[in-house]
Amino acid sequence: MTELRDLTHVTCVPEEQSRRDKPQRQALRAYLPEMIRLERLLAEAPPQFSASVEGYAQVKGLKLPLYRIDIGTAPDNCPALLLVGGVHGLERIGTGVVLAWLETIANRLKWDRHLAQLLQQVRIVVAPIVNPGGMFLNQRGNPAGVDLMRNAPISAQESSTFMLGGQRFSERLPWYMGKAGKDMEPENLALQGIIDDVLKDRPFSLALDCHSGFGWRDQIWFPYAYRRRPMRKIDSVFALKLLWEQAYPDHDYVMEPQSTHYLTHGDLWDYFYKRHNRQAGGTFIPLTLEMGSWRWIKKRPRQLLKLQGLFNPMVPHRLKRVLRSHLLLLNFLLEATAQHENWVPDEHQAPALRQAALLHWYSDSGRS
Repeated sequence: MTELRDLTHVTCVPEEQSRRDKPQRQALRAYLPEMIRLERLLAEAPPQFSASVEGYAQVKGLKLPLYRIDIGTAPDNCPALLLVGGVHGLERIGTGVVLAWLETIANRLKWDRHLAQLLQQVRIVVAPIVNPGGMFLNQRGNPAGVDLMRNAPISAQESSTFMLGGQRFSERLPWYMGKAGKDMEPENLALQGIIDDVLKDRPFSLALDCHSGFGWRDQIWFPYAYRRRPMRKIDSVFALKLLWEQAYPDHDYVMEPQSTHYLTHGDLWDYFYKRHNRQAGGTFIPLTLEMGSWRWIKKRPRQLLKLQGLFNPMVPHRLKRVLRSHLLLLNFLLEATAQHENWVPDEHQAPALRQAALLHWYSDSGRS
């Protein structure tokens, strides 16, 4: 891992940034301001931050880095929180939420002793812009037109929704899975490398992937998307739900399996979860935050005239409200990860929690 004080090989932070010619810098400001914001944050970050580049996207002569940021000095046998954003290039608000939280952490570390001590017990790993090429091009998929959330080598066990569940007809159509038999896209391979490294030998790991999608409420999804049967560690997910609701009973999130809504082929988090379960290790809980975009459209219907308006709040004050509204959730997930041993069920508690989860999420009447 490369410390911020020696980032000469890390694109754009800070030496490479000055090497870019003026048209390239102008292009980034116009089409990928999130990258400028991230690099400025890294250049000014406290010593607890370190960064590396896990891959690149080539777009119109630009070499766009896929950054990994590590925060904290916790050893490898401590729990880890992984935050991901920008998997879909159109859903810029996901990256915005992650960056807003990163800025909060960076500023708090200047004065918050509790946070500094906490980061000696838990490692934070962040991939804020997984799909920089797609974000630059203002499209859902990567520069090759592949939907990264439909690209993993895993197939739905039942019929999936036509097109929405993934298609191989054309990269010009949405939800394109890529060509059959090929490796995952470079962005997904880079994310897989991060996850394999982060999860190795840790007793507990939790991931949150930030997206936006159609809906009236913010939803927290967990695997599976490829089948309707529950995941292996459903008892731990239900324990986390109870912990959240006890701490913040007035929250407005819906927490449920993605299969409640639809089945898909190639779901990344299904694949990563099953991949980790095949290896020795502790508990891993992958979550996806789906911010409901219908509320933003209802308050400003003319957003429908712009592609970005389908997935992102376009009014400045509404954007700020969304960015700050999820800080509480991310802070809670950090504390829950650091203190996982106080709530993750043991072998005696797990059966009852699993039964409660099955009744709540997998029966006709069980809904969050």
